[in-house]
Amino acid sequence: MHDIRKYLKKDGKPSYTARIRIDGHPPMTATFSKKTLAQIWIQENESAIKTGKHIQTSEAKKHTLNDLILRYEQNELPKRHSDQEKFKMHLKWWSKAIGEYCLVFITPALLTECKEMLEKEVFKYPRQGRKTRTPATVNRYLATLSIVLGYACNEYGWLDENPMKKVRKNKEQANKDRYLTTEEIDRLLRACKEFNIKGDNYNKETYLFVLIALSSGARYSEIHNLTWGNVDLQHKQFYFLNTKNKENRGVPITDEVYKELKEFKKVRNIKNNFLWTTKDGRKLIDFRTRFYKVLELAKIENCRFHDLRHTVASHIAMNGGSLLDIAQVTGHKTMQMVKRYSHLTQKHTAQLLQNTVDIMLSSANNT
Repeated sequence: MHDIRKYLKKDGKPSYTARIRIDGHPPMTATFSKKTLAQIWIQENESAIKTGKHIQTSEAKKHTLNDLILRYEQNELPKRHSDQEKFKMHLKWWSKAIGEYCLVFITPALLTECKEMLEKEVFKYPRQGRKTRTPATVNRYLATLSIVLGYACNEYGWLDENPMKKVRKNKEQANKDRYLTTEEIDRLLRACKEFNIKGDNYNKETYLFVLIALSSGARYSEIHNLTWGNVDLQHKQFYFLNTKNKENRGVPITDEVYKELKEFKKVRNIKNNFLWTTKDGRKLIDFRTRFYKVLELAKIENCRFHDLRHTVASHIAMNGGSLLDIAQVTGHKTMQMVKRYSHLTQKHTAQLLQNTVDIMLSSANNT
């Protein structure tokens, strides 16, 4: 229901007050100098209210992107299992870039400009000669904000649609599972032993961190979030909880890792139950930064920390392990994810089949 009322101002000029009343929605009024303007306002807003678009537009004008990020970090981010730190890093960038914008101004055009900024931004500390983000990394930043904007649409009712869906993503290079050779592993571990940080509780923290990765096939976040309660030295087991695939798993502690952990525990930081804390115990050590420095010392190129996980899986395959063996160690949820290593098991499978057939046909050949 709507109506328009005419009033005369003190100077004798007319004004027209338009009013909209719809059940379940607070009354809306606006005043215009011409009746035609009042009629246009009623047509636009009455239709928007009935479809629910008016509410969302109003909310988008009330809230900034920073408001949305803060709400997401408080309510939704703690529910993520293994990539909270990465999400925080991405959202910090978005907050700094366009956090003060109201959501109504977060358009595909603005997001495309931000995408170009992400592509061109130069690292303060270049990694392995690379000064800017890869196309895949830029896509991860876009995906993070898309998830947050999705909550604004579907959960909070602050947006009518997700503007990120209209932003073209970068074409990524085909996934090539890089793994280190035994010679590269030797160089990497030697470089880790030589890499010391002044003030460390234990001068081989970086070595131990990388050694665990090469001995367990665990993800960076799984190792990074280890507490002493997840390390069972008596039964020589790591317990990785709340992993990326939302499952818990145990991985054996190898002899070399066990030896280093025993030494490490003697000088552990009692201010925090996490393994990898700074000297004051207030935060976790950033081993990614250290890892890239160690790679430079070892003269190893084209390697990410995640490639250590591929290294473990690949060497298990090349040493006769089955795809099931790989899945049990790495915690891959589906065999489809493990099939990428099937070509490395072919030589072992061929030899196994040959040995089996030789035994099966041995009696026939002797007759």
